[in-house]
Amino acid sequence: MQDYIEVEFRTGRLGYYKNLTNISIQPEDLIIVEVERGDDIAQVVHMSVSDEDMDTESQTSKTYSIRRIANEDDLEKLKNIGLEEEKAANTFQLILERYPFEMKLIETIYQYDGNKLTFFFTAEGRIDFRTFVRELATVFKTRIELHQTTGRDEARRLGGFGMCGNQYCCGSFLKRFNQVTIKMAKDQNLAGNLSKISGPCGRLLCCLNFEEDFYVEEAKDFPIVGTFVTYKDTKMMVFRIDVIAKSIYLSGEDGVVNVLDVEQFSKLEIISIPVIEEC
Repeated sequence: MQDYIEVEFRTGRLGYYKNLTNISIQPEDLIIVEVERGDDIAQVVHMSVSDEDMDTESQTSKTYSIRRIANEDDLEKLKNIGLEEEKAANTFQLILERYPFEMKLIETIYQYDGNKLTFFFTAEGRIDFRTFVRELATVFKTRIELHQTTGRDEARRLGGFGMCGNQYCCGSFLKRFNQVTIKMAKDQNLAGNLSKISGPCGRLLCCLNFEEDFYVEEAKDFPIVGTFVTYKDTKMMVFRIDVIAKSIYLSGEDGVVNVLDVEQFSKLEIISIPVIEEC
């Protein structure tokens, strides 16, 4: 079966298309594609996506076609859309002032053909904004969608720079959010101060997920933290491992810390091993 190409819309949504007419498409090209309600512009992310890698929902949904590669007229129109989105955001804020709830508008996106206008916002708790949406539809005379975003999505849309000095991963190359757990921080000896390993979204840094496989693989030769051993006729506990430095840290009741390598530790008598619970 012919592979799909993966595209990203300006809303951040990913879509999958078959290049049935063999249009000459390259990565990062802007293309005009068919969507549920008209046409939209999207950027090519991947040139080949197998059926196995696609979301189940995407495989079962209707297949839409690629219209063409975006031309100069399309790019000029895209600039004008940005101005219209600024006006729409200002109008949104003015209308919002008449309603009793509070919403923080994050981003405003027009579909390329103007058939849909999407507002991304954050708010405390859930909001019944049905009346608000109807008024917006009356003013803008197009289909209105309101999306309440999470902290991570807000950071991705607003953009910025992380403590590493680079752009947020979610705002540059990371297209899908992967689960990041406290266990990953513990595996990498980074669980001491959660504020230092949390992003502006308030969640654990996405980059903790990047090196997790390495730390898990390297840790196979190391004891589990909490293991009790006999060292120099004294009962001691493994309270830390450092897979980078190849070191194992032991601590006794007197608070004295001893640092051993893997070979030295392998010669010790193990008294007990803790039961590990998944986080």
